[in-house]
Amino acid sequence: MRLLYKAAAAGALLVAATAAPATVVDPAGDFLDTYTGPTDSKVDILSGDVSFDGVAFTLTATLAGDVTPTPGLLYAWGIDRGAGTPRIDLLRDPDIAGDILFDAVIVMLPNGMLSVVTIPTAGAPTFTNIIGGTTVSGDTLSATIPLSSLFSTGFAPEDYTFGFWSRVRVDPTVDGTNNEIADFLLGSGTINARVVPEPGTWLTMLLGFGVIGSIIRRSRAPRVVRSLHA
Repeated sequence: MRLLYKAAAAGALLVAATAAPATVVDPAGDFLDTYTGPTDSKVDILSGDVSFDGVAFTLTATLAGDVTPTPGLLYAWGIDRGAGTPRIDLLRDPDIAGDILFDAVIVMLPNGMLSVVTIPTAGAPTFTNIIGGTTVSGDTLSATIPLSSLFSTGFAPEDYTFGFWSRVRVDPTVDGTNNEIADFLLGSGTINARVVPEPGTWLTMLLGFGVIGSIIRRSRAPRVVRSLHA
């Protein structure tokens, strides 16, 4: 019984070290009422996830259908790093997201192009284009963005807030109105990144494995029975 308790305790320690919040799930078919474009499955968001490992953010989203190159189709992650600006507050033409503010945008294209856009409170935005920066696998999009490209403007990285939306531009070369935004990930503007295990947590995990291994070895060790003579 004591062995069972020790194994359970070690297992709990290991689970605690690896547990992480769930991916944000978005209902199927919940296109915005203001959207006037085609309601294809490739613009219907089903889930989104952001993780941070201390060095980079990994952004992942799943759609209801396979993501294929389509004129005007793009996906965007809005990010507030601490200086959210009304220059991209999603309050215009028409209001779709209340008072959510962002100061950076990650644009993901079905052809693999990725754009990192940082938006100061004044002056021109900065664009960094990365060919092949977006990974497309069937109905899933993903990208890894180094923290150096999303430097803080006031928040700690784990406090950045994220939002995600799909869009079909009428004119692929320019932004139009918010009538082009098809779906907005549930909870957008309030989503924080999952922080994946840090070095100290990895050490805890290894210790947990060591404890479990020790318990197993001890349980399998042969017992020596000694005779006692009066």
